[in-house]
Amino acid sequence: MYKLFRTLLLPVAALFALTAATAQNVSWKSSVEHLEGDVYRIVLEASIPAPYHMYDMGPYEGGPNATAIVFTPGDGVTLEGGVEQLSTPERHYDKTFEMEIGTFAGKARFAQQVKLAAAKATVKAAIEWMICDEVSCMPPDDTELTVELTARPGSASANSTEAVTPNKNVSAGDTPAKDTPADTASGTAPTAAAEIVPAQKDAAGGGTLWALIIEAILWGFAALLTPCVFPMVPMTVSFFMKGEGGPARGRFRAAMYGFFIVALYTLPIAAIIVITRILGGDTVTADIFNWLATHWLPNILFFLVFMVFAASFFGAFEITMPSWMVNKTDAKADSKGLAGIFFMALTLVLVSFSCTGPIVGSVLIKSTSGEFWSPIVTMLAFSVAFALPFTIFAFFPSMLKKLPKSGGWLNSVKVVLGFIEVALGMKFLSVADQTYHWGLLDREIYLAVWIVTFSLLGLYLLGKIKFAHDSDMPYLGVGRLALAIITFSFVVYLIPGMWGAPLKGLSGYLPPLHTQDFVIGQVGSAAASGEPGMLLTADGKKTKHSDFLHLPHGLEGFFDLQEAEAYAAKVDKPLFIDFTGHGCVNCREMEARVWSDPQVLDILRRDYVIAALYSDDKKVLPENEWVTADSGKVLKSLGKINSYYALKTYGVNAQPYYVLQGRDGKTLVPPRGYDLNVENFVQFLRSGVEAYKKQQ
Repeated sequence: MYKLFRTLLLPVAALFALTAATAQNVSWKSSVEHLEGDVYRIVLEASIPAPYHMYDMGPYEGGPNATAIVFTPGDGVTLEGGVEQLSTPERHYDKTFEMEIGTFAGKARFAQQVKLAAAKATVKAAIEWMICDEVSCMPPDDTELTVELTARPGSASANSTEAVTPNKNVSAGDTPAKDTPADTASGTAPTAAAEIVPAQKDAAGGGTLWALIIEAILWGFAALLTPCVFPMVPMTVSFFMKGEGGPARGRFRAAMYGFFIVALYTLPIAAIIVITRILGGDTVTADIFNWLATHWLPNILFFLVFMVFAASFFGAFEITMPSWMVNKTDAKADSKGLAGIFFMALTLVLVSFSCTGPIVGSVLIKSTSGEFWSPIVTMLAFSVAFALPFTIFAFFPSMLKKLPKSGGWLNSVKVVLGFIEVALGMKFLSVADQTYHWGLLDREIYLAVWIVTFSLLGLYLLGKIKFAHDSDMPYLGVGRLALAIITFSFVVYLIPGMWGAPLKGLSGYLPPLHTQDFVIGQVGSAAASGEPGMLLTADGKKTKHSDFLHLPHGLEGFFDLQEAEAYAAKVDKPLFIDFTGHGCVNCREMEARVWSDPQVLDILRRDYVIAALYSDDKKVLPENEWVTADSGKVLKSLGKINSYYALKTYGVNAQPYYVLQGRDGKTLVPPRGYDLNVENFVQFLRSGVEAYKKQQ
């Protein structure tokens, strides 16, 4: 077994060595361009080796190290304005730093405009940067360039100097952004046609990876408190501490026991994902995750799985592994050495499956809505939280005395988890309902289910409802009372939503408001009040897809890009392109928390033409609207066509993603993603309007 561990560690060590050995150098080059008269532009170009990415200029408070460039002019030269990014960064929401960041891949160009008052002068440029790959980041690095300027009125100069420095850092960017020269006439950068790359975010737009990790850890501790697992903790620890070899040997065996538990939960998931990636590549894996997130079949299946798990927690039946498997594994647990410990861990995993199976399933299902590695990371977090107590109590056996005794409260934990499973399972049914426009789970129905579910949970905590396996409760404990107060407070919060209250705290999980039949203060249905069908196209026709797609807050807009572009040209307004999705949690949060701001609504209504492009809509279009991808695949549904356009044009498949487009299809300002800062979004919209005016 020791030889096995050593063999397994060798490739890991080799991998780290290879990563360090392949770190390349970042090359910086400067050039000088003559603009007019005595005005020149210094251009700095960074060559970034694959697979690294470099952060843009930010700034990012509390985030990664942004690229910083400070120009120091010599005698006879003055700076005009600030440093300009000529290359368009790839912008995405970074789950590690919980903010939107921009990254460069391959090339990155920056410029500083100067005014020359002497025949010759020099300008020093101090540059700091950091590069990262998908695994790790290098330490920040810096260099200094000296740029020589020579007065040549009416001509361009091309003096250059080059500096090579160790490649240090990497951005966690999802997709590489191509270098795009700036349009010097308009002051805007044209949209780069990026090659199609694997999507790192699915259409569901799940929460941040850190949120998933924290949730997985909480589920791991919750699994410990189930009747199948909790009684095993003191028994297992006592077995290790009373075995041969003394306390030190017992602590080592307990540590290996915890390690094997983590491995048994994590390695199978990791193996499946790695094999999928090797055999099918990033694109295939992204397609699988997208299918899991948006297609009706997996969502309905996940919904049914949650309901079955909930019924199991309520005591209707037990989900167990086959007895022959458990018995065979338990028999091998008597083996000595690490092999015996491994089979003891395997026995625990199999025996406790009736309690941990629903939790593990819930963790995995939710993590498929995140990044590619989310299932591995979340399962690692879950298993570490689940296994940690077995090791901690072995190192500190006196803590066992402080553990509560097993009893009926363990079954109460299962029942509470069952109610939570019912509530969480409704989200999957809602995603399928929205993407396929079934109209089964409108907002008020969804809220009614949640209100009833959590009301029943509150009554259960108060002892007013009792299940078959529950023990008698002679009195109400303080803990149950506190949980009941929290539960009923949540129910009270939900109730106004039945009459149209926004419920911003749950906006990402609830169906959109336009699905609600009655909203106080509005005549007729919410859907009708927000119906954008009154807006006609440039040629006076009804807008496409407005019969089943709607914009929030009564906004009017388009759901077909060509119609939107034609109308924007007619009314002479910039275009606000919203890449969104029915199952996108972050999209709904943006609409509820940011779009609802009076300043944002006013700018969107007055200054922009809105085009909402749904990337997960399953509506099959007429044959004359089908699109053939570069791969030769024919795209037939509205969502696939929109998703393909986002990938091909902007190199992203993440929602939400906002693009401000001006004349001739040019991007006015760098696009933005998920960011709940209202002021930042207002500035984003206003800068787009200003850039559009400069195009005239």
